[in-house]
Amino acid sequence: MQLYSSLVNFFQLGGAFMYPIALLLVIGLAIAVERWLFLEKARRLNKSAFEQILPLVKQKDYNEVRTVAEKTDAPIARIVYSGVERLETTPTREEVEFAMEEGVLETVPKLNRRTGYIAILANVSTLMGLLGTIVGLIAAFTAVANADPAEKATLLSQSISVAMNTTAFGLVSAIPLLLLHAYLTAKTAEIVDSIEMAGVKFLNAMSFAPATRN
Repeated sequence: MQLYSSLVNFFQLGGAFMYPIALLLVIGLAIAVERWLFLEKARRLNKSAFEQILPLVKQKDYNEVRTVAEKTDAPIARIVYSGVERLETTPTREEVEFAMEEGVLETVPKLNRRTGYIAILANVSTLMGLLGTIVGLIAAFTAVANADPAEKATLLSQSISVAMNTTAFGLVSAIPLLLLHAYLTAKTAEIVDSIEMAGVKFLNAMSFAPATRN
């Protein structure tokens, strides 16, 4: 209870800039949670689709591959589907590889979507904290200039303490957001690497027409 009261008092003493910083923190956390859920779902779907589709590709059962791919939202399934479609029209490794690379290029932006906003919100939180401190110090010095000489030191000390609350809160908001951004970026890179590795395995398992030579 005492901790709660201290936090409320800290927030109230920070002034008006505490509210936009808190809003940035909430938005950043909401984006981070949504991105984590999306990436975790993509990871699970990719693993399941890989285990289902790879045996079918090895058996050259491309019709079943297409059926399975149409029933799942797994990124790797869409990539393999593109490869199978190209395989039926131009059964050469190079053309199929190009089709699957196109699928990867379509998938990666969806995995990275909105993750960059978290870092932006973290930086803006820090800047908002600094701005709140500067505005608070300006107000403090203005008030001290018109205060009684005996009270100037006490008033200035209290005003600076209050002004620093916004910087502290800006940093408190920015640090976890930056950590979450780094974590999600690493998780996204891991998923992209797994997609590319799975794509190579599917490519190696397919049957291609022999390359023509001049």
